[in-house]
Amino acid sequence: MVGQLIRGRRATRAFLPDPVPEDTMEAAFALAGAAPSNSNAQPWRVEVVSGAARDRLAEAVKTAHRTGRRTADFPYSEAIYSTVHQRRRAAAGAALYGALGIDRDAHELRAAYDASSLGFYEAPHVALLFAPDSGDPRLTADVGMYAQTLLLSLAAHGVASCPQGLLSFYADTVRETLGLTGGKLLFGIAFGYADPGAAVNAVAVGREPLGETTRFHR
Repeated sequence: MVGQLIRGRRATRAFLPDPVPEDTMEAAFALAGAAPSNSNAQPWRVEVVSGAARDRLAEAVKTAHRTGRRTADFPYSEAIYSTVHQRRRAAAGAALYGALGIDRDAHELRAAYDASSLGFYEAPHVALLFAPDSGDPRLTADVGMYAQTLLLSLAAHGVASCPQGLLSFYADTVRETLGLTGGKLLFGIAFGYADPGAAVNAVAVGREPLGETTRFHR
């Protein structure tokens, strides 16, 4: 059961418009709160956005993207990825864009699809995960542990999801639109019910063999 849940969870990039019932959302997020953290600090802050607020946020983020207003709380550079990381990213990108019928060298089409994702892949909800203002690596790692727990909790409740790192590039826009202060935006998670007819939702990306990432010392 646990293995099926972990291996069966995948990033969903096409959603039905049907909202997730309030009681289901509350149950899923309550369960995610059981995630581990250093000294039980529970340093995550989560903003769940739905309905009219979700629509305003999507429009604001798209506008920020279109006008080149990027404000990331955590610095980003392609240089963070090693050669092996880049190889894995390229394989995942080939699977995704291949399912969309976008050629490898169709850079404008790829950019347009990425921009459209700022509408949360049409999901009716998005959760925004914030780390503490300090940006301390250990506390930020705790938010990562919470996020994985949340993804699995959503899946266990029959809800599809997609982590979206791109949303973090518009942190000030997110805070201004939602009237928030403080916190460092780590990423967002679009969620709702998957569109079963969308080919992009059938994309499966591989995982490295155990020996490539893990060593057992005896």
